[in-house]
Amino acid sequence: MSIIVNLDVMMAKRKISSQELAEKLGITQANLSILKTNKGKAIRFSTLNKICEILDCKPGDILDYEREEKYE
Repeated sequence: MSIIVNLDVMMAKRKISSQELAEKLGITQANLSILKTNKGKAIRFSTLNKICEILDCKPGDILDYEREEKYE
């Protein structure tokens, strides 16, 4: 996967638990876990916006891009 989610890092910096963030977002802890472990295939901009509001950060603070090596 090329997009890396660093949500757990930002949560640690802001000292917020998964339970607290999930409650504030209005999603289940299971769905939050999917995001945190890079198992999600997509994220709604509205969810990303709310995460950034709650954690007082920018999308680039929690999302990163890593180029995949391709061999021919």
